This record gives sequence, structure tokens and C-alpha cells, in this order.
Amino acid sequence: MKVSEYTPIQMPMRNLVAILGATAIAVWGFFALQERVSNVEMNYKLIIEDIDDNTDFRIRWPRGELGALPDDSEQFMLISHMETKLARLQEQMEDMMHNKVNIMRLQDDMAEARKNIEKLKDSTRAIKFANGNNNHGDK
Repeated sequence: MKVSEYTPIQMPMRNLVAILGATAIAVWGFFALQERVSNVEMNYKLIIEDIDDNTDFRIRWPRGELGALPDDSEQFMLISHMETKLARLQEQMEDMMHNKVNIMRLQDDMAEARKNIEKLKDSTRAIKFANGNNNHGDK
């Protein structure tokens, strides 16, 4: 049997359509698989970049190399304000401690002054003037 480019082939039409359909489905399947592989590779590359960014963030954020959140800034401002208020209150408390000492001293001085006033009253009552009257103005 001689086979050349001019050799006639007889084939039923349905076999030819079946062969062409199978070829079309095979080509479509190949390109579908190729697209799926390309999508998987692209997703892999994107995920790897995200993982690298996440690793970088996870390492650098606690060190403070990437800045701070606005909430952190607000908290730092509030803490600073509270430190200022606390320092003022502590200063007032220290001043009040000195006031307590001063008040106790003044109370002691006042008690002594009352004793001295009572002694003076008693001594002035005892003073007799030359005419025999006491200092209360009894005449």
C-alpha cells in the first residue's frame, strides 16, 4: 500500500466530526488547564508578597520602626496630661504636709498664748491701784 499526500481516505462524516470535536475539546481543555496553572502561580506570587510584608510588619512594628497608631498617640497625650496633673497633686500634697506641721505649731502657740492671756488677766486682777480700786473700773 502506497501512502502519499494524494492518497484518498474514505471516512464517514460523523467520524470526522467526532475527531474534530475531540480535538476542539482537547485544545479547550489544554488552554483551560494552562489558565488555571497561570492563576495558581499568580496567586502564589501575591500570597508570597503578602507573607513577606506581614513578616516584615510583624518584626518592625513592635520595634517602633513603622510609626504608631493614632490611638496610641492619643493615649500618649492622655498619659502625659495625667502625669502633669499627678505632679501638681503631689506638689499640693507636699505643701499640705508642711501646712499640717504649721497648723500644729500654731495650735500649740495659741494654747500657750491663751495660758499667757489667762495669767495676765489673773495678774491684772490682782493689781491694786493706789486708791484701792482694781483695774476693772470699780470706783
